[in-house]
Amino acid sequence: MSIKESLFVLKERDFGWFFASRFVNLAGSSMSHVALAFAVLEVTDSASALGYVVAAHTIPMVVFLLVGGVIADRFPRRLVLQLSNVASALTQAAAAALVITGHAEIWHLVVLEAMNGTTMAMAFPAMQGMVPQLVAKKDLQPANLLLSMSRGSLTILGPSVAAALVVGVGAGWALAVDALTWLLAAIFLLPVRIPPRPADAEKTSAIEDLRAGWTYFRSTTWLWVVVVAFMILNAIQSGGLNVLGPAYAKSSSLGVEGWGLANSALAAGMLIMTILLMRATIRRPLRAGMFGIMAFSLPFFALALWPETVPLMVTMAIAGAGIEIFSLGWSLAMQENVPGEMLSRAYSYDALGSFLAMPVGQLLYGPLAGWFGERPVFLASGVLYAAVCLAALAVPSVVRLQRVEQPATEGTPV
Repeated sequence: MSIKESLFVLKERDFGWFFASRFVNLAGSSMSHVALAFAVLEVTDSASALGYVVAAHTIPMVVFLLVGGVIADRFPRRLVLQLSNVASALTQAAAAALVITGHAEIWHLVVLEAMNGTTMAMAFPAMQGMVPQLVAKKDLQPANLLLSMSRGSLTILGPSVAAALVVGVGAGWALAVDALTWLLAAIFLLPVRIPPRPADAEKTSAIEDLRAGWTYFRSTTWLWVVVVAFMILNAIQSGGLNVLGPAYAKSSSLGVEGWGLANSALAAGMLIMTILLMRATIRRPLRAGMFGIMAFSLPFFALALWPETVPLMVTMAIAGAGIEIFSLGWSLAMQENVPGEMLSRAYSYDALGSFLAMPVGQLLYGPLAGWFGERPVFLASGVLYAAVCLAALAVPSVVRLQRVEQPATEGTPV
């Protein structure tokens, strides 16, 4: 399938509007971290205060993810996502108004970001569960690749635009732009039509739905194996590359410039692989995905054995390509093999597993580097990262999972 053919999926009316909503939402989200950080710093110079505000967003998001999955599987996903987007627009608009008028205090921002994090916990499972309801099975691959391409592009551009807004008009107005994108995202969902839940569906309580989600998760081997694997992988990545990596780069021959170039190479690798995957077909999505993500061990080996700019850029580009292979494989595995009525709950467990161990890695890597040195820690991280991927690939249900002709329904063997 060519890129031009992949773009035809946007002609599907409902997916086209969903894509537009997701695009403006991603545009705002990619700017919000920079805008929020400088908004806090306009109120106070305290790094601890910034940590409180960021944590106030993250903690409720993690705590309420499973509840969000239940809500998204019980109620119309479009409505859940719209209401979440409107709520996010209101919280960001309130924060923007307080900062612009000079009345903001840290506790204001903590409360507003806690509310925003809670709405995100509702939005994420609903959003992830909508894609297979909007396109035919044959179009799931190009649909996911288009969403991935927009996410990758905006992740690169968003922080730069946010920085320009902060410098040009101030952090408060940058937050106001973010609020506007949330509102537009809600409006763009208005024309989207999603098939209603079957009228004869069994009525259950929220507690029963939560219990059913856990039962499905623990009984679906490939699902919990990959989620557990990524708890470890994300802890390694968040601590090793996001915390220890920049600190090591600043004090070594890599420098800040070399680290920036390496991260640009990561984004370039993701974008190039997205384009290449538009011409490919993945038959065993998790096998391809886990082999792909294993490439993320390479930057750790480069930092340990050859910490120079060019080797790190090459390995980061390969790692970026691997991320895209996994991202597509995981989306296809979930959307085709998990029953539609269970999909949002499955995604909520996925997100919970992804986020849960990240703070552990972020807290551990500094002390580990102090005890053993940066390069030995990078080397051990690369070995452990690859070993976890290989362990997941040793599980038969992971390596053998195939694409299916039709999306899964209740009772479909997975």
